Amino acid sequence: MSETRRIEVSVNGKLYSRGVEARRSLVDFLRLDLGLTGSHVGCEHGACGACTVRVDGEAIRGCLMFAVQAHGKSVATVESLAVDGKLNALQNAFWENNGLQCGFCTPGMLMTLSEFLEEYPSPNEAEIREAISGNICRCTGYQAIVDAVLSVVANKEAA
Repeated sequence: MSETRRIEVSVNGKLYSRGVEARRSLVDFLRLDLGLTGSHVGCEHGACGACTVRVDGEAIRGCLMFAVQAHGKSVATVESLAVDGKLNALQNAFWENNGLQCGFCTPGMLMTLSEFLEEYPSPNEAEIREAISGNICRCTGYQAIVDAVLSVVANKEAA
């Protein structure tokens, strides 16, 4: 039996105080304890990117971080991207460009790309491909995802 520790963490702007097993991963805490199932559990080794969330603004693998390490931090999950039930520009672009086919990789892709686009608002195709190189997608061949990001960039530049 693992030791239980109390943590306080802000998730998608809401403060939670919970007792968690010291060995529980952040993604399991989000999914099992908080019911936020948008982040997916794939490989559990940090290789696939399906569990990507943002901690204090930085995209991280939720399966590689313990929930206790998030104590005092701010966590954003894919559920944070839509505002008042409206998809954000990147989510809409995934929809419009068929960048979400089966949807398993989508939450991790969106969280990875949300950080990336904040840092690089006008990337080219090669930069986008490099940004998502740590996220595995088995359905799209990545082109639809790249097209979605390029459409977001084009719409920003046209505005």
